[in-house]
Amino acid sequence: MFHKEGAPSISLGIVFTVAVLLLADKFIDINWLRMLVQIFAVLILIIILQFFRNPKRVVIIDENQILAPVDGKVVVIEEVYEGEYFKDKRLQVSIFMSPINVHVTRYAMNGVVKFSKYHPGKFLVAWHPKASEENERTTVVLENNTFGAILYRQIAGALARRIVNYAQEGMQVVQGTDAGFIKFGSRVDLFLPLGTPINVVLNQKAIGGKTIIATKK
Repeated sequence: MFHKEGAPSISLGIVFTVAVLLLADKFIDINWLRMLVQIFAVLILIIILQFFRNPKRVVIIDENQILAPVDGKVVVIEEVYEGEYFKDKRLQVSIFMSPINVHVTRYAMNGVVKFSKYHPGKFLVAWHPKASEENERTTVVLENNTFGAILYRQIAGALARRIVNYAQEGMQVVQGTDAGFIKFGSRVDLFLPLGTPINVVLNQKAIGGKTIIATKK
């Protein structure tokens, strides 16, 4: 299954591939060169298809857990000052997504959307220390009775040129469901209350909607 945000890119990819296959067959007489061009076109289509894949996942909803919002690698676990919404210290957990990861963003917990804002910005590499403050990004705050308020931030990377965010203030959201999409390499930061027990370690692989980031004891 593919994500709905990929429909335009997939359609263009199919048209491009079919056109290249037909034109190469008609105008390129050298067998090895024709085959090389056609293989290249098919590979481009495969890359587009794998990027927009949206695997079905059975999410076990648990009010005492915060689940990974995206697939990727845990690259940051540290206390930081969050200056946009909380304006105090929070526990940051960041997950970096490479272009080969599934790029669907999922809600990390059940709750009400208290804040949702888009910020235009730069396209620094996603692991850059300033990416969270200077890159194109969206900031979303969820709140429930178990964890209180948590914040997640979708951050565009050097290749990502579009962030899709479905969260709107006042929405009641369900853990593990579709919260948006980021195209072509990016990062998501979670900001949790200090003292939240963390279940992941640096460089651990995270699976969106499956990996338990934190628990409430």
